[in-house]
Amino acid sequence: MRRFVSYSKFLTSFHSLSSFRVFSRSVHQFIPNNSNVDDAVFSFHRMLNMRPTPSIVEFSRILGFLVRTKNHYATTISLYHQLEFNQIQPCIVTLNTIINCYCHTGQMRFAFSVFAKILKIGYQPDTITLNTLIKGLCLNGKVHEALHFHDHVVAHGFRLDRISYGTLINGLCKIGETRAAVKMLRQIDGKLVKVDVVMHNIIIDSLCKDKFVMDAYELYSEMIAKKISPDVVTFNALIYGFCVVGQLREAFGLFHEMISKFIKPDDYTFNILVDALCKEGKVKEAKKLLAVMMKEGVTPDVVTYNSLMDGHFLLNEVNKAMNIFYTLAQRGVALDVHSYSIMINGLSKSKMVDEAVNLFKEMSCNNIIPNLMTYNALIDGLCKSGRISSAWELVLEMHDNGQPADIVTYNSIIYALCKNHHVDKAIALVKKIKDQGIQPSMFTYNILLDGLCKEGQLKNAQDVFRDLLIKGYSLGIQTYSIMINGLSREGLFDEAEALLSKMDDNGIIPNAITYETIIRALFYKDENAKAEKLLREMITRGLLEE
Repeated sequence: MRRFVSYSKFLTSFHSLSSFRVFSRSVHQFIPNNSNVDDAVFSFHRMLNMRPTPSIVEFSRILGFLVRTKNHYATTISLYHQLEFNQIQPCIVTLNTIINCYCHTGQMRFAFSVFAKILKIGYQPDTITLNTLIKGLCLNGKVHEALHFHDHVVAHGFRLDRISYGTLINGLCKIGETRAAVKMLRQIDGKLVKVDVVMHNIIIDSLCKDKFVMDAYELYSEMIAKKISPDVVTFNALIYGFCVVGQLREAFGLFHEMISKFIKPDDYTFNILVDALCKEGKVKEAKKLLAVMMKEGVTPDVVTYNSLMDGHFLLNEVNKAMNIFYTLAQRGVALDVHSYSIMINGLSKSKMVDEAVNLFKEMSCNNIIPNLMTYNALIDGLCKSGRISSAWELVLEMHDNGQPADIVTYNSIIYALCKNHHVDKAIALVKKIKDQGIQPSMFTYNILLDGLCKEGQLKNAQDVFRDLLIKGYSLGIQTYSIMINGLSREGLFDEAEALLSKMDDNGIIPNAITYETIIRALFYKDENAKAEKLLREMITRGLLEE
């Protein structure tokens, strides 16, 4: 990259504000109010044919109009090439616009070639130029290149602004390097720029989404200490974080603190809290909060009601969930795909599969396209009701609609096959999906292991179990419990106890169900001494009261 000219020369060569005012006034004759893309392009070509040729600032105005109004990046780049062909010298505004176009179309090499042209002509890159390039690199997943570019321009005497650092901090958070973003925030604070609430919000939000809620709260406390006022975005991020980790008391504490600071909660604030309450089965408390929401002048939306329906299904209050669903239209709330997915999932789990199927058909009548969650919910319901052929029809429909099945979809079918004594078909299906590039989950293997054990194919189950260990799968308590149950059913108590000991060796603490499986089988086989020994072990572990 060429060396930058001095920063002082950059300042003296900057276009004056008055020239921009002349530029803004003169160009209006070429772009009428409410003009569309065709009008703008027509005006551009007309200007090219005028003699004398209008000022470059008038051409730049049209290019800027195309980008700002309709995001017509390709058209803007094409018109710029016509300027070059007609040997019309671009100004810094023109070149910044073209850099922006290349960045948004992912053509960073061309963006930097325009940057090189700026330097070659002798123009000085301004903060708009530098910020556009930094943002372009971050947008295109080149955050580390953006950091390198930052170091380069700073080394050449340029000072970047809060937008620059906000973009870099956001880029780092987006690629999961939140710790690096925190470090940058503390490095620049009061030295390079004055940090603001936006920069803090970006990091707090990222930390909360990664469940580092206490770290986020610590950063929030630092904000307060530095007299940076939090806003609704700050509180929403923190409230969401505490809700995700199940600390509702702390979340509501922040909610009340928010109100005490005269920061008005918005629909997102209320929806976070309503959803968190419903997920814990506290639907009555959620409805009380709904009343507060409406009192504050915040209108509940489809997201709010979706959470309430979910909560009612969790409590097995099917009629209440259905009542909300069928009265939403009367409340002026439009149903969305998530509304239908919740209903179909809830009805399927309540063994009301026919009602779920009817709702699924209703979606197409209302021009609502099912998503993966919708299909998986209905397929699971159909499989659990023994309607495997209907489930397969939906899998084919998914494929035809460009919505391919995932491992969750296939797990439902594999479970149904095993339950209906078709373990061999389930194994064949696992092999088939692996050939399609779909990786089975541990849940998939647990279904197979359980199916093999219950079908008396213990040796095959042991082979699969050993293969999982060899391949380094992280086996949990459920996998071990399935195998211990299988061994116990066959009267292989020594092997079952050995596997129980192996759980301890691998740091997996057995639960009461794991023990009860062996103990029940031991008593059944009159192995009372061994059963009582394991009962005492359960008492020692605190899994059973004396």
